[in-house]
Formats: sequence, C-alpha cells, structure tokens
Amino acid sequence: MRQVLLHEGSSQLDYEIRDIVKKAEALQALGQRIYWENIGDPILKHAVVPAWIKEILTALVNENSTYGYCHSKGVLETRQYLAQKNNKKNGVQITADDVLFFNGLGDAIGKLYQFLNPYSRVIGPSPAYSTHSALEAAHSNKEPLTYNLDPENNWYPDLDDLRLKVKYNPNIVGILIINPDNPTGMVYPEEYLVKIVEIAKEFNLFIASDEIYTNIIYNDTKTKALSEVLGDVPGIALKGISKDCPWPGSRCGWMEFYNREADEEFNKYCATLENAKMVEVCSTTLPQKALPLIQEHPNYQEYLAQRRNEIAERSEIISQYLKDLPYVTFNKTNGAFYNTIVFKDGVLNNNQALQIDNPEVKALAESWVERIGEPDKRFVYYLLAAKGVCVVPLSSFQSELRGFRITLLEENKEVLHETFSKIADAINEFCTSDINEEVAV
Repeated sequence: MRQVLLHEGSSQLDYEIRDIVKKAEALQALGQRIYWENIGDPILKHAVVPAWIKEILTALVNENSTYGYCHSKGVLETRQYLAQKNNKKNGVQITADDVLFFNGLGDAIGKLYQFLNPYSRVIGPSPAYSTHSALEAAHSNKEPLTYNLDPENNWYPDLDDLRLKVKYNPNIVGILIINPDNPTGMVYPEEYLVKIVEIAKEFNLFIASDEIYTNIIYNDTKTKALSEVLGDVPGIALKGISKDCPWPGSRCGWMEFYNREADEEFNKYCATLENAKMVEVCSTTLPQKALPLIQEHPNYQEYLAQRRNEIAERSEIISQYLKDLPYVTFNKTNGAFYNTIVFKDGVLNNNQALQIDNPEVKALAESWVERIGEPDKRFVYYLLAAKGVCVVPLSSFQSELRGFRITLLEENKEVLHETFSKIADAINEFCTSDINEEVAV
C-alpha cells in the first residue's frame, strides 16, 4: 500500500481468551473432548434463561416500537429507571441525561479510551481484564499502565503502588476499578474504594468503575457502588445486563456519568462520548426496553439469589481441589464468576510437560510451546492438550505473575468435579516434571 495502514497501537489488540479457542478447535478435530473454562459465557455452560424472561422478550418482539431507532442516548424510560435506581443509594445523584447506552459493554469500553488525548492515560488493575488493558494501550500506542492486585492479600489493590504510579506519571488522568474484579473474582472492600477516591481527588483524576458483575457477589461479601463513595470526584460507572440475566448476546451496556459538571474537561469528555453515539445513531432498542421489565419482575430478586448461591457453591467445590496444592497461591472467589490461580515463585520453568499418549496431539502441543517464553502459557497449552481443559494464561492479563484464569460457570456438577480434578492433577504432574530428566533416564 502507498501508506502504512495500521495504527501503531493495533499490536496491543491480542485477546488470548478467544485466541486459545483456535487451539482447542484443532484438538477437537483430533477427537479431544474440551472442557471450556476460557470465557465468561453462562449460556455456553448450559445456563437456562428463565421462562419469565423469555415471556418478556416474546412480548417485546411483538411490539413495533422495538424494531425502530431509539433516542441516541438510549430509551428514555430505561434511562430514567436506571437514574432512579442509582439515586436510591443516596450517593451521587444523576438524571436520565447522565445515562448513555452502548451495544454491549465492550463497545462502551472502546469508546471510554478512544476519545482521550493519546497522551492521557488511565491506570487499571493488574492482572488486567484484556478488553480494558488492550484498548487503553491501543489508544496511547504504549504498554498498558497498571497497579498491582496482591494475591497474598486476597487480591486487594496495592494502594501504595497505585499512589506512587499516579504521583510520578502526570499523564495519568483516570483510575480504573473493576468491581467485582475480572479476572481474579476479588470484591473491593469499601475502605479500599474510599482510599482510591482520595487518590483521585488529590491528583485531580476521574474514576471509571466497571460494575458489570455488581449483582454477582456472594459468600457474605460486601462492597459499595462507585456512586456511593465518590463524593464530588468525577466518575463513570460501566454496567450491563449480560452477566446476571444471563444474556451476553443482548450486547446491552451503558455508562453512568457522575459529577460531570464538577470539572470542565471531564464534562467535555462526557459530551464527546455522547456525540460519538449520535454519529452511530443509537444502540439496539429491544434489550433496553427489556431491562426494567426484567429487573422489576417479581421473580428477579429470587432468581439472582439462586444464581449467587449456585456460584458460591461452585467456589467451595473448586476450593476443595485447589486450595491446598503446594505449588499455587489460591484465593476463593467472592464476586463475578472467575478465579485466578497463581504459581508460586520458582515453581515453573521451560522444561516441564504433561504426559500425552496421542502422538498427533503431543506433536501439536510441542509445536505450540516451542517458541513461547511464558511458562504459564506452556502449562496452559499442555493442560489443553493432555486434559482437554481450556483456560487462559495469566500472562495474557498484563501481569508479571504466572498462573491461569478459570470460570465458575459449569452447571453440571459432575463435569465441574471432573474439570477441577483434571486441573489439580495437571498442576501436580506438571510442577514435578522435567523433560530433561526424562531424556537423561
């Protein structure tokens, strides 16, 4: 071509959560059964959408209005509903004009970073959720900026690390929170949220809080929404219906703007996000209309409680298999439906493997690990080839720690036990193996 086509930041758009599917599909073609633990799709793991939700959607399909454009910001009645719901928390008060809909939270996350000045950075947690870290880095043509979550302290954020990075990098304009967190399953305690708000206030930053899993908190864990602790600091909450309904295919997410009038630059930023949606015309109408009907249905709270209890039970089952392994650091999940397992220092090296009897599968696995530098990827690829369990390496979440992420979505208890028995066995076998020793014998 006469000019370079790609934006320099395009190299950051790597998404191992889905990339590993290609490897799993290659194994399926060889007859390998796959246990999918790579992505947070409840439907993939056989979650059943309740009949009463389907009845709501059926009725909406028969309404002509659901086939047309809605307001550029989103359906007015739904935005009013969400504003009222927020305001009942007695924190920052908003109106329908402070709510902006997108085609899924991924769309919202992309816009969050797209219109920032390229030199302006948002620092987020590490391990990082790939959509946030990749899109923030892509907009700036730099590596992602992160603050550490500490696996030795329940995955809570290292506030000293955060404050020092903010203090000595004047390009940082915002702090990202994911609460509950993906990929760790950690839930931010209120006192940590308050201290992060204090840092933002001290350095004149805004806070973005991804609260897509806000309705999936369990094991008697408590937290606060951003609007409840924010005070007069500018902020944006990112929310959606894909995880708790469950309806990931709805592609229905939204932003809530807090204290936008408190800072002129922040207000301009929010207005630009609104203008960007106007250029697109609007987001999909039907799921927006469904949202208040679902959340105000008499069965909704009971349904949520049941889902939380089921996920909490799975967190206990997974703990039984992984908590006492000497090679990993394990924290039980309290929110969302993920867990991140970290290998202890010195446990992994590039001479470890799992036994694979099928020569075709073994050759495939060896080709995958031949040139990789991250030993947790080596474990993940061997786990996939030897046991059929598809997880995501922690090195793909912008972390210097080495481990992997799993989900807590398997509906079939027999399969759940089978999956995590395989993972536990694989950890023990892998961490005590050394292919150089095998060759020497």
